[in-house]
Amino acid sequence: MLDQLEAVEARFQEVEAQLQDPAVVTDSKKLRELTKLRSELEPVVLAYQAQRTRLRQLAEAEEVLADKTMDADMRELAEMEIPDLKAAIAAGEAELRHLLIPKDPKDAKNVILEVRAGTGGEEAALFAGELFRMYLRFAERRGFKVSVLDESEADAGGLKEATAEIAGEGAYSLFRFESGVHRVQRVPKTETQGRIHTSAATVAVMPEAEEVDVEIHQKDLRIDTFCSGGKGGQSVNTTYSAVRLTHLPTGTVVSCQDERSQIKNMAKAMTVLRSRILQKAQDEADATNAALRKSQVGSGDRSEKIRTYNFPQSRITDHRIGLTIHQLDSFMQGQIEPVLDPLRSAFEAERLKELEG
Repeated sequence: MLDQLEAVEARFQEVEAQLQDPAVVTDSKKLRELTKLRSELEPVVLAYQAQRTRLRQLAEAEEVLADKTMDADMRELAEMEIPDLKAAIAAGEAELRHLLIPKDPKDAKNVILEVRAGTGGEEAALFAGELFRMYLRFAERRGFKVSVLDESEADAGGLKEATAEIAGEGAYSLFRFESGVHRVQRVPKTETQGRIHTSAATVAVMPEAEEVDVEIHQKDLRIDTFCSGGKGGQSVNTTYSAVRLTHLPTGTVVSCQDERSQIKNMAKAMTVLRSRILQKAQDEADATNAALRKSQVGSGDRSEKIRTYNFPQSRITDHRIGLTIHQLDSFMQGQIEPVLDPLRSAFEAERLKELEG
């Protein structure tokens, strides 16, 4: 780890020097790249420097304690400092290990979030709607910009499916663990005998793909326009502003009717289409990666039941880390951190084991 830290510090110093170069200052692209790299390296360097200071202080305190000719008060003070310094050094080492985990380049990206009703009929659609609103509330609480791109309402309420773009620094790093099958257990309003039913909804979380990530040829697209439905005012149903894109090679279909402008809907639909195609390619690559397959957290396998929401017991259980909490009401209001934070910690611990193994 020491070699890694010294290499990071050396690279940081190189970047600092480059940022002072007039040729770099006038090159906006290079300046942006180096500024971003500096912001990524700086927390590691600062933590490493703080750890070196603590280690030096510990060595000095132990030297004072060992020196029998030293003033008794000084030796007593050193003896009192040593346990605190050792504890701080242990915490500092854990922090450095965490900081050295390689960052996923997708973590900083915006997110395309898709929620679909699964097995369970009307109850599944109602649950899908609740899940979708839960994520939007969470995103807004965390300061992300939310755009609902498409919603398909079920006949009896709830949602058949819905798509949203969640934009902001680090959106994917927060939402990435939500992909999978979410199961709900509760008594439906239509159930006259009080029996608990089990239904499900699926959640897909994709990093927003850019044009450089996925190239889509015009000849591979079928473009259909239609009148928007649902909310949006009088003109929503009278203009052909909604867009449906079909990617012929993969059969992927995307609709967007959020905007009144066909051009804006086209742009948003293309963003979702690129993200779906990129995610499909990533899923196929992950299937061949044994280390990722065995990972307890973050596999993104959408066929896997990841969480159960039990309404009669006000209980949420995340099956990947064996965590159960009894805070269902606040959780459904978007306060999902009590599960999200342990998930992220478990994922990081798994990454550390892989790196050290």
